[in-house]
Amino acid sequence: MKFISKAFLFLMGWKITTQIPLEEYKKMVVIMAPHTSYWDFFIGSPGFRSLGIKNVKFLIKKELYRFPYKNLFHFFNGIPVERGDTNNLVKQLTDHFIKNEEFIVLITPEGTRNRTENWKKGFYFIATHAKVPIGLGYLDYAKKVGGIGQVFHPTGDYEKDMAEIKEFYKDKTAKFPKNFNLSPMYRKVD
Repeated sequence: MKFISKAFLFLMGWKITTQIPLEEYKKMVVIMAPHTSYWDFFIGSPGFRSLGIKNVKFLIKKELYRFPYKNLFHFFNGIPVERGDTNNLVKQLTDHFIKNEEFIVLITPEGTRNRTENWKKGFYFIATHAKVPIGLGYLDYAKKVGGIGQVFHPTGDYEKDMAEIKEFYKDKTAKFPKNFNLSPMYRKVD
């Protein structure tokens, strides 16, 4: 599957890379930004496989996790979630990290493909509660490159950590740039 994924991405003109020793990270919350298009999934999924990461779980709103898509989402390791129940989601995913020797979950912090004024905070609280790092995943449509750019270890200082995380994304170009927003929470920390 790794070879097929690499070949598909090559034909699409994409290069997926990482400088991170992924074998050292068996448990991780990976965030993916910018997220403005369905294409993110169709590039990101083979992108992970091309890096040798086969079992990345991703969150899908429960309303979509039904026929005829259920089997497809299940095949791609989807986890159905109720979007309004944030506290339960943090606990549910923290329990997955505790119970499994290997568990990588992908979360899009924007929470939607449309423009949003604030990123969702759940990924951060999941990582801090589960005591796992955050992989900074990206797809840059201008350069047609993507991957996991770095691993971030949350300190518990949400504002400071978010400023550092968003600093990483400030030069990444979305498929639909007008829908990607790093402000108002984006600010440099002196």
